[in-house]
Amino acid sequence: MLKEIKNNCSMTIAGLDPSGGAGLLADAKTFHSHGIYATCVVTCITAQNPFEVNSIKPLDVSLIEDEIDTILDVYPIRYIKTGMLYSREIIGLVARKISEYQLKAVVDPVMVAESGANLSNDDFVKYFNKHMVKKSFLITPNIHEASLLSEVEICDEDTMIEAALKLSCDTNIVITGGHLNGNDILCCDGEIHKIEGKLINTKNTHGTGCTYSASITSNLIKKHDIITSCKKSRQYMTNAIKQGYNYTPNQFHKK
Repeated sequence: MLKEIKNNCSMTIAGLDPSGGAGLLADAKTFHSHGIYATCVVTCITAQNPFEVNSIKPLDVSLIEDEIDTILDVYPIRYIKTGMLYSREIIGLVARKISEYQLKAVVDPVMVAESGANLSNDDFVKYFNKHMVKKSFLITPNIHEASLLSEVEICDEDTMIEAALKLSCDTNIVITGGHLNGNDILCCDGEIHKIEGKLINTKNTHGTGCTYSASITSNLIKKHDIITSCKKSRQYMTNAIKQGYNYTPNQFHKK
């Protein structure tokens, strides 16, 4: 059993949403539904639900470092995903650990909650671009996050492609289209791929970004390439949203 866990395990470095729809709990459930053993590093504790974020408390950076080191002392993890990093100190630590352990990171640049609350401090974008983008294997922003990171105003698929090409100078990127027309734009190895999707009339949207990036990470661990991983995860998200409840996708749905 231990050998099986070691060969199929991942780490999420993110915030705790106690309502269970986003953050670490959403990641862990998504990993589990893909047959991946989940380890979780807490960066922040929040008081939130699908409609509001009342407070955020980041953990001490030294404790976060201890979490990462203690887990990686035991589990030979290759792929990780990150969610809410919140501050430049946490970003700097995680970027350093990615290099130290030669990890491949799927990075969800969490900045704003579905409820509209700001989940990062004021200098997040500048520091994130400088320290995390180049260290990532793939970043998974929505159109609002991609606009902030690229300084390209995204209003249609053409501007999604423009932003993706700009950000792909340093990493692979998939921009999700859930806030536009439903199609995702993936740029990997300098090539653009459109992953078609349909908008779903639903309120089950809290935590979709977390769930999507955790699904991609799971598929990469299963040795699928980036394009296949993104396509499989897009279908997984479509089904999870359709079968969702409590204003969140159902990460445990039958695939």
